[in-house]
Amino acid sequence: MGGEGRETPARVLVVQHTPGGGPGRLGDWLTADGVGLDVVRGYAGPPLPRRLRHAGVLVLGGGYLPDDDASAPWLAPTRALVAEALERAVPVLGICLGGQLLAHVAGGTVRARHGRPEVGSTPLTLRAEAESDPLLRGLPRPVTAVEHHVDAVTALPPGAVWLAESEHCPYQAFRVGDAAWGVQFHPEADAARVRSWDPGRLRARGLDPAELVRTAERDEPAAAVVWRETARRFAGLVRHRG
Repeated sequence: MGGEGRETPARVLVVQHTPGGGPGRLGDWLTADGVGLDVVRGYAGPPLPRRLRHAGVLVLGGGYLPDDDASAPWLAPTRALVAEALERAVPVLGICLGGQLLAHVAGGTVRARHGRPEVGSTPLTLRAEAESDPLLRGLPRPVTAVEHHVDAVTALPPGAVWLAESEHCPYQAFRVGDAAWGVQFHPEADAARVRSWDPGRLRARGLDPAELVRTAERDEPAAAVVWRETARRFAGLVRHRG
């Protein structure tokens, strides 16, 4: 009788592209909100499912373009699963590469090394459209998030709702349909993630590693409140779907 009366948690398929690019605190938050995670590490070789049998999809970041199948052969099945999720209105959250992949699947445009790179904690502006969005409505201001990208979405998919922007990258957040979100930033990343970045590589790009850490540490308390609430809302959508 030990298992009787217990509900099986709704589960999210998580696609991870690099060893260091896991779900981080976002995974902890979703788990705390009653959502189970099935993490598929595409770089390590296990195949993705051919059909989506989850109540949600979380596609994480990585140093690829969304159609870079030669370098990352798991991207093609990831795109197929995201397309299936869109067709069936299964909740999707795409982060950085994941957001670019959502844009690509839905008919938008992504360009390599486009515009000014963004690295570290970055101020975001929530647009008026965010006030009616299920994930982003009524969030505290100001809003910051950790960024680490050189590629960018350059045209949103037809019919997508533009939700957030930054000074150097217009398409920081958008929604496709009623239940799929793409973000260019990293809500799962905190100051510890910034501290883990290679300081030599940062200096080679003209960046000050210590300043990046200081800024991330300064912004983290307020940012954590914002992205914790966003995770709670996404988990609610997944549980409802499950």
